[in-house]
This record gives sequence, C-alpha cells and structure tokens, in this order.
Amino acid sequence: MALPVPVLLVTGFLGAGKTTVVNHILAHAGGRRIAAVVNDFGSINIDAELIAGASDGVVSLANGCICCTLEGDLLRTLANLLRREPRPEAILIETSGVADPADIVRNLMDPVVLKEAPLETVLCVVDAAAPPEAMEDPLLRAQLRMADVVALSKTDLAEPEGLARVQAAVKALKPRATVIEAPQGEVPLALVLPEDVTRPPVSRDPGRRLPRAERFETLSWTAEAPLSMPRLQAAIGRLAPRLARAKGVFETAEEPGRRFLFQLAGGRAVLLPMAEGSASPPGLPSARIVFIAEIGRLSPAEIEATMADCLA
Repeated sequence: MALPVPVLLVTGFLGAGKTTVVNHILAHAGGRRIAAVVNDFGSINIDAELIAGASDGVVSLANGCICCTLEGDLLRTLANLLRREPRPEAILIETSGVADPADIVRNLMDPVVLKEAPLETVLCVVDAAAPPEAMEDPLLRAQLRMADVVALSKTDLAEPEGLARVQAAVKALKPRATVIEAPQGEVPLALVLPEDVTRPPVSRDPGRRLPRAERFETLSWTAEAPLSMPRLQAAIGRLAPRLARAKGVFETAEEPGRRFLFQLAGGRAVLLPMAEGSASPPGLPSARIVFIAEIGRLSPAEIEATMADCLA
C-alpha cells in the first residue's frame, strides 16, 4: 500500500511573501519530490511563473480563490497528483492572499482525502514590516488562527520595535503556534514537512462555515508592446494608494529584450530584472499585470486608460 503524501498549506495576506517561502522550500527539498499547487486570485497566475521549476510539477489554479469557487478543482488536482508516477512525496499548496484557510482545511479534513493526503502543517507567512494596523485585518487574523507555524517575512525591512510588536500580536492570537523569522523565505523543510509520514494526522477544527462577503477584486491588464519605465512609475504612483497588491511581468522600451518583475505590497513597489534569456510562456502576452483592490476602488476603464498611456 502506498504511503500517505503529506500536505503543506501555505497561507498569508496579500504580498506577505508566500511565493518566496515556497521557492525556498522547493529549492531546499533535499531530493524529495514535492508537487506545488499555486492559486492566484485572478485570471493571470503570475505566481506560478515565479515558482522554482514552474515548467515541471507546478499546477496552477487561476481565475478564482480555492477557499470558495475552486474547491472542486483543488480536490480533483490532489487526486490527479496522487495518481502520478512517480508519486510525489509531499504536496505544497500556496493559497491566494485573499483566502481564508479554514474553508480549505475543512475540505482537506475529508476522511477520504485525509487517508491519502493528510494535512501536515498550515504555514502562515506574515509581513513583519507591515504597519501596525495590518495585524487587525480580519482576514489576516483568520489566516493566523489556522496556523501551526508562522513565518515572519521581510524582517530585514522591519524596525526592532515593529518586529517585536508583530511577534507579540501573533503570540496573543495563536499562542501555540511556532513563530520563526524567515528572511528571504528561509523556512526549514523539517519544521513543516517532517520525515515520518506514517504518524496519525493532526486533528483540526476549522469551525463552522461562515457566510463570506466578497472584499477584493482583481483587474488584469495585458499588452504585446514594451512599456515606458518613467510613465509606468508615474502610473503606479497614482494607483498605489488604492491598491492592496499588484504584480506583473513585462519588457521596457529602455531595455529591449529584458523582462522585469514588478511587485507592489504594503505600499512598497519593487522592480527586479528577470534572468537573462527568460521569456513569456508560449501563447501569453509579453506584458501582464494584475491589480488587486478592495471592490469599487478601481474600475477596469481606469486601469485600461492608465496602463495604455504606459505603452512605449
């Protein structure tokens, strides 16, 4: 009889640094076959491109959130992964930043799923440099309540007082969780995926299913032309106060043939050159940016007009 395949569920608020943590875990797997399931909130799954080895072993669940609209897709994906040859030795699920993991845990606690793919660890990634009010967000608090391990990301950007404040808030909300600092996503594999896969699964109570009010929406923009860097920077400066998150890949007129990765989270914008020779996956536009905002704060027409002005 095949051994059970433990599941690691990675949760965390928009822009917390989940993908960096996932990449670190996959890069330090020590030869273990880990299948990754990535769920981005929107029709363009930027995160799946950014996962190490995305062309081999990463399953993308896009155009919805697996805590609600994609529940069936997630369970079918797990069943397909368990039928693979060779069978994975672990499965990592990275949720969207708008997901309440309680609903996902509830599905994973199904006795049939639990027998073959027991939920081993819920890992919540928390931005240690986020402003104090971020820890009061009800969605982040829901994510923390389900956590076994809390990884504090971006500790290099946090002031000592701010880091201590976040640590105290986490401990107050989930005193039994293991809390670690994870600069550059450095989460030890042994902490979240122990070697012994035969031990009984952890008993969890995700609580009763609650009515869910839609809070965020995603607006996607694509183009085939390169962008003007100065005009893009000005556009992001105008949009940033109303954005919860933004991310994308594109080329610029200033550096033809070079792709850039753009990320905005917690009011901080980062633009990084991607590896030399990297190209967009076949069939996808060269410029793809996803904007996430609270419902009603941005309109598709405004995004289209603003971004069209950035075309070189």
